[in-house]
Formats: sequence, structure tokens, C-alpha cells
Amino acid sequence: MRVAPRVSALALGALTLVIAAAPLSAQDRDRDRDRRDDRDQRRDNAFTWSGSIPSGRRLYVKNINGAIEVERSTSGRVEVSAEKRWRRGDPEMVRIEQKRVGDDVVICALFSEGSTCDERGIHTERRTRWNDRNDVSVHFVVRIPDGVRLDLSTVNGGVEVREVSSDVRAVTVNGSIYARSASGAVRAQTVNGSIHVIMARSSDTDDLEYETVNGAITVELPSNFGAQLELSTVNGRVSTDFPITISGTLSPRRLRGSIGDGRTRLRASTVNGSVTLKRLGGSRD
Repeated sequence: MRVAPRVSALALGALTLVIAAAPLSAQDRDRDRDRRDDRDQRRDNAFTWSGSIPSGRRLYVKNINGAIEVERSTSGRVEVSAEKRWRRGDPEMVRIEQKRVGDDVVICALFSEGSTCDERGIHTERRTRWNDRNDVSVHFVVRIPDGVRLDLSTVNGGVEVREVSSDVRAVTVNGSIYARSASGAVRAQTVNGSIHVIMARSSDTDDLEYETVNGAITVELPSNFGAQLELSTVNGRVSTDFPITISGTLSPRRLRGSIGDGRTRLRASTVNGSVTLKRLGGSRD
């Protein structure tokens, strides 16, 4: 007669611990793979530009594949650098151009030979075929002095703006947007990604708009902020820290009303995600 081996309670506990930890190990493997992929990328510091833009004028940064990061300049000058990243693509097929349009500056990453760019965006000739095998991306880093307005757009990549004192417009398609402004209005739009905006102060007359399809929207505003609100979602909830005067029917997915003196307008809409309005200094996620 065979006798089954005895397993101690300690061994059973260790076995249970290993089984419970298996999903975490899979996540660790995913992170390790992402880190290896990042290390495998080839990189080229392809572009730098530094110059002056008068306060109140704009810097336009236009991209297609890659992220845009912005921080406050301490030199009083606008500083822009761009790094090409790729694994199997041809970086020579991507060019970066800079030009002045009056007092404004436009900087673009162009991914096809027939592409042109201006302050309205990137334009590609109809006969130009997109090379979907070229995996080159361009990562922009921008340092901006106080008062210079920002117009940022990409297609495949996130936008991150930190501690600026400027008006900001940020647009992407596949990526999230985070923007923190000490002074100035922030507007943001994406399709697949979340939006998180923090404004310590904005102009009394600025209309604010935030829109995504797949992602949450969080907007943090000073306690004395006043606006007419239109907040909506399809699959999610709408909430606010501000005392609000409701217009129409109260709904967990749609909110119309006013806060403070209602001196401006704020519209935020998503399909899959929640919309949250927070007072600065209150609770955070």
C-alpha cells in the first residue's frame, strides 16, 4: 500500500502564496518586456531649437507618432528638442521643420515626403501613401517661458504639460492628456485616453472645453471659479466638489448648471468614463 506524502501546513501556506502571487508575476513579466522594448529602441537626438517668442504669441508643436512634454522655462527663452525613436523603421524618412509665422513659431514632425505643415496642422498630399512599416516616433520636449501660448497636437502619443503659466490647447487621438497651469486657460481633446487638467487661475472670459470618447475627465479649479457647466457621460458618472445651481433634470450622467457667478462656460463630455470637477485644495484621487 502506497502512502500519500504528508504536506505540512507551512508548505501548504507557501504553495497558496505562490499561486496567489502568479498574476503579479505575469504583470512583472509584462513590465520587464516593456522595459526591454524601450531599451531595444534606437534613438537619435534629431532636433534642437531655442529662440524668443513675444508674450501673448504662440508656439505650435505638431506631431503624428510620439509624445509631447512641456515644462516651464527658466531662461526666458523657448527651448524645443526632439528625439527620434525606432526599432525597425527608417528615421531618415521623418524630418522636423521649424518656421516663423509672424511672431508665432511652428515646429512639426513630418512623416512623409509630400507633407507640409502650418499653424493649422500637418497636410499630406492625397497621392502620398502612408508607410505603416515605419515605426519611427518623435518625442518632443518643450520648455516655455511665462505668457507664451501653447498649441500642441499629436495623433499617437500623450501630452504632458507641467507648471506653466500660459494658455494651453492640447489635442491627441490615441493618448492621455495631463496639463497643469499656474496661470492660463487649458483646453484638451482626445479620443482614446483620459484628460486631467489643473488650473490655479484662468481668465474670466475663457470658455473651456474637454472632450474624449474612451477615458475619464478630471478638472481641478480654484475655489472662486465661476462658470456655466455642461458635463456629460454615457457610461460613467458626473460629480463636482463645487456647490452648483442645477438647470433642468438632475441626472448622474448629465449635469447642467452654474457655479459661482457663472462668468464663463465649461463643457466636458466623454462616452466611456466619469467626469469629475474638483476644487483645488480638496480631496484628490
